[in-house]
Amino acid sequence: MRWVPYCGEAPGPEAWLSRWNFDPVLGAFLLLAAVALLHSPAARALPPVRRRSLGGAWALTVLLYVSPLCALSSTFFTVRVVHHIALVLLVAPLLAHGMAPWLRGARVPLWTATAAATVVFWVWHAPAPYAAALSSDALYAVMQLTLLISAVAFWLGVRQSQPTAAMGAILATTVQMGLLGALIMFAARALYAPHFASMLSWGISPLEDQQLAGLLMWAPGSMAYLVAAMCIGWRWLRSERADALRTRPA
Repeated sequence: MRWVPYCGEAPGPEAWLSRWNFDPVLGAFLLLAAVALLHSPAARALPPVRRRSLGGAWALTVLLYVSPLCALSSTFFTVRVVHHIALVLLVAPLLAHGMAPWLRGARVPLWTATAAATVVFWVWHAPAPYAAALSSDALYAVMQLTLLISAVAFWLGVRQSQPTAAMGAILATTVQMGLLGALIMFAARALYAPHFASMLSWGISPLEDQQLAGLLMWAPGSMAYLVAAMCIGWRWLRSERADALRTRPA
């Protein structure tokens, strides 16, 4: 089967740097997102740090879907995994941080959001759904949006929860990310059909590409969640210490 995913046919090493994505639908979406997230009256009312978070999320989205990284993800499963990790570990928390004041009244059940984000991530990295998404632009859009929305909900739930619960949810997500990465890395054969022939001109086998993708998901991906949990724990301990000093008798 000839695979032509949303980002276009898989480029060879001589062409990938020239493969920018100028999809007019994507361009219109990014323009509307820029207006809504950065230039609307509600956005201008946000503190500067929140606006910077939204701007960072928008810039990363452009990098992932407009730059040649988009086309390169048609070649390498590893680059696709980097895309997805960036989506759930960079774009999503930046959006959650930036939009938090707008969603102050909306409570996100932490463990429901954690379970949903886990299911979505595992489903789209199963070989059959993954192959289906790379054969349909509509299904590809569903994959990207569900990954992003479920991850934003997860990070909003983390932000709204007590430190112990937030750390527990992040550590659970760390375990599931590491487990999925390990399963992909140690698979005995290549599993992702859209990449079976796409990297021949690069001199890399599909199994080698898959193993590197699993390693990235297992190590850096899991480590990023662990760092987030450690940061929450550190802030919690500092807050507890400050409260203890304030209440200490003179």
